[in-house]
Amino acid sequence: MSDSNEKITNLIEKDNVVLFMKGTPDFPQCGFSANVVGILKYFGVKFLSINVLDDNEIREGIKEYSDWPTIPQIYINKEFIGGCDILREMAENGEIIDLLKKNKISFEISKDE
Repeated sequence: MSDSNEKITNLIEKDNVVLFMKGTPDFPQCGFSANVVGILKYFGVKFLSINVLDDNEIREGIKEYSDWPTIPQIYINKEFIGGCDILREMAENGEIIDLLKKNKISFEISKDE
């Protein structure tokens, strides 16, 4: 296993929900990352965020690790779920609730929306 793969595996194992994104949840550096953060916050999902802009090895390595060319990328219980479009579609059609329940991830739909 390469150093970057090992580093990424260790990050994914740190939390049940891990988001590789550009920027931080409070200051996303791209619209796609902002959308994913918004979805996770709407559902009240606690998550670990990794700012790929802080580490080019992770930024490039995560694309190879998942065989997915874009960032953001979300992992739930060490399983790659997808990027912004997939998560948005799951949120729109309700599949995200089933996914969270299946993985025993606590959530609470925001009452503010």
